[in-house]
Amino acid sequence: MNKRLPLPMLLAAAGLCLAQGALHAAEYPAGQAITLVVPFSAGGGADNAARIIAKAMGEVSGQSVVVDNKAGASGAIGAAFVARAKADGYTVLYDASSFAINPALRKLPYDAAKDFIAVSQAVSVPNILVAAPSSPYNSLSDYMKAAREKPGRLTYASYGPGSLAQMATELLKSNAKFEAVHVPYKGGAPAIVDVMGGQVDVYFANAASSLNYVKAGKLKALAVSSARRMPELPNVPTVAESGINGFEVTEWNGFFLPAGAAPETVKKLQELVQKALALPATRASLASLGLTPVGSTSQAFSTFVAAERKRWDTVVKTNGITVE
Repeated sequence: MNKRLPLPMLLAAAGLCLAQGALHAAEYPAGQAITLVVPFSAGGGADNAARIIAKAMGEVSGQSVVVDNKAGASGAIGAAFVARAKADGYTVLYDASSFAINPALRKLPYDAAKDFIAVSQAVSVPNILVAAPSSPYNSLSDYMKAAREKPGRLTYASYGPGSLAQMATELLKSNAKFEAVHVPYKGGAPAIVDVMGGQVDVYFANAASSLNYVKAGKLKALAVSSARRMPELPNVPTVAESGINGFEVTEWNGFFLPAGAAPETVKKLQELVQKALALPATRASLASLGLTPVGSTSQAFSTFVAAERKRWDTVVKTNGITVE
């Protein structure tokens, strides 16, 4: 026999459910592990940084933060997985600069502007324009002069079509008015090997992957892409100091949630990232890879990513870049 509960009891039960829901949101993250989806292979720059930060997030929150690599299509496979995930804060995308480049180059199974909420920029890292130690070019000015004198004969490497290494060099070409042939590789490691051997003239290499080679004398640094000189390479000028005013390109990593995540969840994840990045051990580990911790607000990171998408869309269209 079915009996209806009296109205006061129904109201009390509903209030209890609401209170429990509010408590669960207030305690986020609680009750389950956070899965940090890295859309690149294990052992790469983004993966290494993600694992350092994930460990720190676990220490700060007392909850497990598990890295899950879902590589492919320059990050698009992992991003698509997160876009379809439940927006409860427990499936998080840890992506890189390609997140802002892909929309200009590829047909994606998601809308980068609408299907994600930017939570916080994690790190930034400049690129170093490197050449072989035996290279005749001792500065960016030397390379640009030679490229203008021999149009289409000089080369530059990248770690793949549509990579930031390619985008940065194409932007440099546009601003400095010279031509050079793109030589794409399937990753940064083989690109560095061929630049060391002089098979390719230059490469805008991520500092995390090239700094130690520069310090060891196995690569020659011509310029850095950041607005300021790198403390680790105080004698290497910036691209802007080399005559290309206003030039600044840095690779970045950051956290994203699926669209629909509650504002309170976004805020708490942002704060968790910021606390993790503030730990001295975390900062030291990231610095050893040439990475600078950022820990921006969701609003600041959202504005930054939107500007990056616009910037690289313009570079792609201006230079007729394709990934075919």
